[in-house]
This record gives sequence, structure tokens and C-alpha cells, in this order.
Amino acid sequence: MSLAAPSTTGPHAPRFRVRPAAHWINDPNGPFRWHDRYHLFYQHNPDAPVHGNIHWGHASSPDLAHWEHHPLALTPTPGGPDEAGCWSGCVVDDGGTPTAVYTGIDHDHTGVGAICLARAADPDDPRLLNWRPLPEPVVPGPPEDLDVVMFRDPFVFRHAGRRWALVGAGHADGTPSVLLYDCDDLTRWRFAGVFLDGHDPVALDAFGDRAVGWECPQLLRTADGTWVLVVSLWDGDPCSTGYLAGTLPTSSDGGPRFEARAAGRLDHGRDFYAPAVLQEDDRALMWGWSWEARGQDEVARAGWAGVLTAPRVVDVRPDGSLRVSPAPELDLLRAAEPFVTAADRPDRPVRLPEAYDLTLTARAPTTATLLRSADGSADLTVRIDPDAGAVTLDRGTRPRAGREGSGPIAVRLPRRREITVRVLVDGSLVELFAEDRAMVTERVYRRPDDVAELVVEGTPAAVTGWELVPQRHG
Repeated sequence: MSLAAPSTTGPHAPRFRVRPAAHWINDPNGPFRWHDRYHLFYQHNPDAPVHGNIHWGHASSPDLAHWEHHPLALTPTPGGPDEAGCWSGCVVDDGGTPTAVYTGIDHDHTGVGAICLARAADPDDPRLLNWRPLPEPVVPGPPEDLDVVMFRDPFVFRHAGRRWALVGAGHADGTPSVLLYDCDDLTRWRFAGVFLDGHDPVALDAFGDRAVGWECPQLLRTADGTWVLVVSLWDGDPCSTGYLAGTLPTSSDGGPRFEARAAGRLDHGRDFYAPAVLQEDDRALMWGWSWEARGQDEVARAGWAGVLTAPRVVDVRPDGSLRVSPAPELDLLRAAEPFVTAADRPDRPVRLPEAYDLTLTARAPTTATLLRSADGSADLTVRIDPDAGAVTLDRGTRPRAGREGSGPIAVRLPRRREITVRVLVDGSLVELFAEDRAMVTERVYRRPDDVAELVVEGTPAAVTGWELVPQRHG
């Protein structure tokens, strides 16, 4: 029996992205494909819109666009290694049995978790509704000879015919790292060394020394054989996400080591963290967590907090930079006909729905206003300047709660004859993709007297927008 779908009350509430009906959601966990269904798990507090009492929520989909919500997958075990929370991890096929590999937290964890397993009770069930945790952790804590003060978020992958795992870590001297384990037998883990740490020159150049821990390490492989390591930068609080592209040679002791050749910021927005990756045969998919950028009083009144992003296809270019685009299956959410095209004279206001998919192509400086305040001032705009190779998301005077402020976000692209930008808006979740080279995730909350209209200044080469609609039948 599936649970209630997320509430659609109010313009802030995303309707098409994965989130529970109420209360708290954070990290996506264990994206997994089983019996032709996609499964997505996530950190969830079923009792309040605050971080605490973390379970694994669960949804599944046949097509990445329409999601069915299921009962809780993982629940803390009283007196067990996960008694204070089932934190982040992954799901793998272990000899025909879907198996969750996750972080168990006890009441005295202080940031150091244990690695725990839970197995699907009925592998023949395409919805994977029931899970059975193992009573003991497979890794009770970090290696004793390392001064590790942060230890969590296992990610299992295959390399050279063997299974390995990464674990996010932070050391007492402030160095972030990713640790490597040999786990070919999922019930027997062996520490195999430091996979990569913050002293790596490519990582240091890209990320600086701000982070004291790397959370939620994820590893994906592209079609040309490049490996991409994704890390979430933690400086005592979540702060941003980064990626490193490189190779995975085998070290003298037989384990893989990561050699980075390029790195950068994964998402240029302020409201994206802890992405999770699903490696498919022909592509890699990624989801992230978008937290709230409004005050806790507003969150408490709303009764819900957080949402997962749209699935994104991740690849790498020859220079090591990422290629990221919305999964093509998201086109299934588009209405039968667009609500705006270039023939509609977009220099005149066009009403915007609460959820839409908008594509703009510009060959000269162009500004698209998406949201205006009651006084007429533009409070959410996208500026495209092909000559300068720049795309800017500007919130205008619209405030944003959080330590990083609310100023404009500009991303730089190679100069080109034209630039195409795609914007996905679902309630308060705004996801911008610039030429599939840069992405920006922000939370923008409409006020009751706001005017949500599209006005384009300049001469766009093309503009098309679709309302997002529930699944159509027939």
C-alpha cells in the first residue's frame, strides 16, 4: 500500500519532485533500478519538519517522472547501531538481493557512524516494500590508526571485477578525505587506505581548505572511461558540492586510487547538497537535496521541509568539465501544448504556472523576467550574454534565509554564437541549466501579491515553455 503523495497546498510546495507528504527530507539515498522500476530513498523525519529521528523514506517510479510513495524502508532499531538514525548510504544488488548499505548512528556518535546493512525481505517484489536490517554493523567505526572525527555515507562501486566502497571522512587536523574499503563480500569489509584527501593539488585548487570533511562521496563512470568523484563539502555545516574528474589506476597494494585531472563546483546555486548517483549501462543519473531557504518559523507553519531535485544526466567533456542536463524522461511531465513560443511575442507578459519547463536561446544580450513584486520590480530574472559567455540568475530584492546571502549568481561559459538556458520551476524549487555546462539550484518563494509572468527583453532566437501537469491517460 502506497503512502499519500506530497501535499500540493500553496505555491511553495513542489508537486512533481520527490518529497514526502509532510515533515523533513534531506539527502537522497540509494537510487536503484529493480524489475524495471527506479527506486529512490531519502533521509526522512516522519514526525516533524526538522533534522532528527532520521529514517529512510522511499518512492519508486517506472519512468523517472511519475513517483509512487511507499512506507518507510529503514527505521532506527532501539538498542541497535542505528538507534539514533539511519543516515546516508546506497543500495546494491548483492547476489540477487537488493541490499541497503547505510550509516547507523547511535546516541553518542559525535559525527562518527557505523556501516550497517539491510536486505530486501522479498527480492521478487518490484516495489521492495519490506527491509530487514542486520543486527550488527559490518564496520563499527573508522580505522583505529587514523585520527578520524567524521565517518559516514558509504558508497559501493565495482572496479576491475571487484566490489569496493567509499566512506566520507574528516580528520582531527581539518583534512577532508574519502576512505576506501574492500567489500567484495558485503559482510566482510577491509580498510584499503585513503582514496583521496584535501591535500590533493587538484582538489585544493578547486575547493580550497574550507571543508573539514567530505560527505556523501559518489563515483560515476562515463562512456569514455573517465571517472568522476562527487563530494559534498562540510565545514561544520553543509556548504557546497564539488566534483573531480580523473582516472582510477590500481595501486601497488591492488586497490584503486583516484588521480584527479580536473575539478570544479558541481552546482553553482546555494540550495543543492548531498547528491546521489545511479550508474546505468549507458548513463549516470544524479539527484540532489534542496534545503529550505526560509526561516524556521515559516517551515514550522508549512509543516514540511526539503525536496529532491529533478534527475540529471551527468557526463564529462574532453577537458574534464561536466556535461549535466535534465533527464529526458522529464519531458513526460510537459502539457500537450506549450504555453509560450517565440510566435507569442514574449516581450509581452505571459502568465507563468506554478510548475513549468522553460527553454530560452539567445544570440544577443537577453533578459527573461520570471517573477515581479507587487511594485513592478523584477525579483527573479535570467540574463544571458553570449558575447561575454555569462548566464546570471538574479533574485533582485527577494530575500533568502541562509549564511550565503541572496546576491546574483553568475556562471561563466565559453563564448559562443548563442547560449541556451533551460529553467525547471516546481513551486519554490528553481533549477537552471546553462548550455548543459553549469547548473544553478535555488529556492525562491512567491509572496501572495507577486506577479508570476514571463517578460523577455531582447530578441531571443527561441523561447518555449510547457506547464508541468499530472500524468495524462489516454
